[in-house]
Amino acid sequence: MSIRFDDRVAIVTGAGGGVGRAHALELARRGAKVVVNDLGGSLDGTGGNSEAAESVVAEIKALGGEAIANGSSVTDDAGVQKMIDDTMSAFGRIDIIIANAGVLRDKSFSKMTLDDFQFVLDVHLMGSVKPFKAAWDIMKEAGYGRLVVTTSSTGLYGNFGQANYGAAKLGLVGLMNTLKIEGAKNNIKVNAVCPIAATRMTEGLMPDAVLEQLKPEYITPGVINLVKEDAPTGMVLSAGAGAFSMAEIVETRGAFVGTGEALTAEAVAAKWDEITDTSTQTHFENGGGHGQNIFARVAEANS
Repeated sequence: MSIRFDDRVAIVTGAGGGVGRAHALELARRGAKVVVNDLGGSLDGTGGNSEAAESVVAEIKALGGEAIANGSSVTDDAGVQKMIDDTMSAFGRIDIIIANAGVLRDKSFSKMTLDDFQFVLDVHLMGSVKPFKAAWDIMKEAGYGRLVVTTSSTGLYGNFGQANYGAAKLGLVGLMNTLKIEGAKNNIKVNAVCPIAATRMTEGLMPDAVLEQLKPEYITPGVINLVKEDAPTGMVLSAGAGAFSMAEIVETRGAFVGTGEALTAEAVAAKWDEITDTSTQTHFENGGGHGQNIFARVAEANS
């Protein structure tokens, strides 16, 4: 059965090129009305014009679809609100937001300025929070919403020279984990995609032969499944080169060590192998599961 988005309205940020453009075009092919947001700035976030967004809108219209361009910066409160207002004026609803806009300001931590750190956080993390927040009550009232954040292997696992980027990208997973809970009663589903693709952000980092396998459009089929009617919620979907996998934060069963005078650093060290035994890992659906795991070890020790 084909996946369709007829009568749905989708906003895709950073959709003037690369992965965001691929998302916007595919949603349009499948019937969605699309808002193509792109500041049109350089890779480090400077400058900007609406040409990239307008070009994608033209592509969508050539396909017979409906789309409008928006050149707001996702870091600008008034600009984000204008994006939401323009969407409601044009289409009367907001069903999907894919937060894809991003920048890079890579340097080793010792050389990175606080301004560079803050700016990357503002674009990636707050640049997802702001459109989600502006549309949240609209989605709650409609009883429907599909939100996707764009995380990264740098956030999940780390990468040299990207402390700012990694902090922002893992922060998005934390955002997803709470919004999936708060949105559940209103049929708002929230997921994350962790892409590896050949874009402006990866050019020069990999050989051409590898980049050829990492087409941006190879990410999109996975994202379509994160925003469809029967989408999952709270999932981190890794995607690249036509392959997909699921990433999870897991926790070991752990061990009760003791309390009072019996609880020493040496006592923890003595049980280190049990504490770190990865054969007992579990993925928790919420923070309460983490607490239950800890107290289960305490209860076992006292039984």
